[in-house]
Amino acid sequence: MKIKKTVLTTLITGLFAISQNVWADNPPTTKPANAPMPVKTELVRYPTPTHLDFTKQQGQTKQFELNGQTIRYRAFEHIVYVLNPSDTRYQVMNIYIPEAYFNGEKIDGYDSQTAPIFFPNDVGGYMPATAGEPALNPRQNNTPNAIIVALSKGYVVASAGARGRTETDGKAPSAIVDLKSAIRYLKANDAVMAGDANKIISNGTSAGGALSALLGTSGNSADYEPYLKQAGAASATDDIFAVSAYCPITNLEHADMAYEWQFNGVNDYQKIDMQNIDYRVERKLIKGTQTAEQIALSNQLKPLFSDYVNSLNLKDEQGQAITLDNAGNGSFKRFIEDKLVQSAQAALDKGTDLSDQIWLKVENGKVVSADFDAYAQFVGRQKTAPAFDGVDLSTGENQLFGNSQADKQHFTDFSEQHSTVANATKVTDDKVKLMNAMSHQSPTQYYRIRVGENDRDTSLAISALLALKLQNEGKQVDYAMPWGIPHSGDYDLDELFDWIKKISM
Repeated sequence: MKIKKTVLTTLITGLFAISQNVWADNPPTTKPANAPMPVKTELVRYPTPTHLDFTKQQGQTKQFELNGQTIRYRAFEHIVYVLNPSDTRYQVMNIYIPEAYFNGEKIDGYDSQTAPIFFPNDVGGYMPATAGEPALNPRQNNTPNAIIVALSKGYVVASAGARGRTETDGKAPSAIVDLKSAIRYLKANDAVMAGDANKIISNGTSAGGALSALLGTSGNSADYEPYLKQAGAASATDDIFAVSAYCPITNLEHADMAYEWQFNGVNDYQKIDMQNIDYRVERKLIKGTQTAEQIALSNQLKPLFSDYVNSLNLKDEQGQAITLDNAGNGSFKRFIEDKLVQSAQAALDKGTDLSDQIWLKVENGKVVSADFDAYAQFVGRQKTAPAFDGVDLSTGENQLFGNSQADKQHFTDFSEQHSTVANATKVTDDKVKLMNAMSHQSPTQYYRIRVGENDRDTSLAISALLALKLQNEGKQVDYAMPWGIPHSGDYDLDELFDWIKKISM
């Protein structure tokens, strides 16, 4: 393979491809006074490929400095990973391989044959996402992003872009079909590419976290085969080894009732309004109080959640049934309260002052209990009812489930029945199932799920149910609610890669 010998000696900052998707879910709380105005950037459309053969790709040798150490890697970028792409701005993948593996060397015990493949996505809000690149992370005080950290620890990195809801061809299930296609590309080229394609670990945040989880639970499902065939995906499997999912916005058809189970009775809100301006997402904070109509919808949605939880027939680690009564109380609520207690105790042990957390009971240096209803009042509501399937078709999720005839559609029976939009339509149930990590029996054994204790973008119940379901299937699930963390991800990369090391060696 002919390699161009160019070297990148400084870290790349301000990349549009990163900032577009990072800002979509987790913008800085304030912009610097001298921050430049967003500049409209037209994304490149790459040529339709005639092959899916990695050996024909040319790479560039690059490097960056991290903690005084020079990290060299080879970059294979802008690889269109399907033969029949509909949008090559997004259906591309960047593959980064530590240079040491081309020289027969090892990094932290890994070599070119055994190194796991880290598979992060930059999807936010189910918007279109470009393939990730090594960069500084504006969310984390310009610290190195997950791709840089992964390379420094000896992982092969493959980051795929994916189509999203704002494009006609990006409606459900396009994003998951794209990521599955990229997995198939890696599997098909395993024999000729560095890294072990039997040890692919996906990673994502928010909608990207949902897609990461869905990659794990839906691996090799025949339900996606027609879409993969139409896209011209490689003839290979698409199951993965492990999943890292931060604050996954999944289980959308039950997310409205879960949100109202948590926040019913909390009527003041601080709502985030997202607008796409010149290819960059702008978020504005809107304060208000739910209307009488929204309160009525909340009151109707809350009791529906108990029936759903009970229908799952889940059990805890002691084999006791996970249930809720008609009032929304029961062992499932206690399960979440226990997770909040664990989070608070970990914070207290580190010296965090919890005296203002009036929903916690602390005695003699121990967090004794948590009151979930008081917690909901304390952290506050972010979204109005219904939170995801808007009766006025106003949400991003409504757009996710649109089609070529209707840009936005309902995806729950409840919101269709209460719709305020004349002639509104509802997506078919099979399309909704294709986007739900709860709808499949997982072939993936390892899951790491993190949802910040201060996350209000969806109910804490959504991630808790996913974790419980996976545990009930016999999967190894590392599930926690880190203290004080809002809706965000990649904030504990050292711990993430320690977990990957533990399960992959």
